[in-house]
Amino acid sequence: MWYVVQVIGGRERRVLRLVEQFVDDDALQECFIPQYEIMKKIKGEWKRCTEILLPGYLFLITDKVDMVADELRKVPAFTKLLGNDNAFIPLNADEIAFIDSFTTKDHRVVEMSEGVIEGDEICITKGPLVHQTAFVKKIDRHKRLAYLEATMFGRTLNLKVGLEIVRKRKGTSI
Repeated sequence: MWYVVQVIGGRERRVLRLVEQFVDDDALQECFIPQYEIMKKIKGEWKRCTEILLPGYLFLITDKVDMVADELRKVPAFTKLLGNDNAFIPLNADEIAFIDSFTTKDHRVVEMSEGVIEGDEICITKGPLVHQTAFVKKIDRHKRLAYLEATMFGRTLNLKVGLEIVRKRKGTSI
């Protein structure tokens, strides 16, 4: 089962290292921070970087959630396993499928996608956004970003992922 741990935003990587250090390996199948690739202009040059997809959250895959909850108390940082009334709520199948559609077990990074604009349509030609254009609500060609809308943790989230528009046919309105 997949579970979500809330942490203080900006400290996700530090808390991930602490969880890996303090939580027994037998209790966890996987612990990760979903990330996305983005192109950033640094000192006049475009460089590929990674950013955190869901700031303030870690993801755990475990069949021993009670053991993990006890182990998380040892971690010297704020960690809150999401749930209610002392029952930890796993992600549902749609939420897991959403993350799995963009990442793989050994690589939890949403890679850059490429696309073209033809008329008023965005056509994704390469990357994890292929066949996922329904999630795209807006693009920012200058920042090379696609803004996605997804439902997770019982609420609608706006997420950013990398999207390079390599060609735009003249006469388009986007």
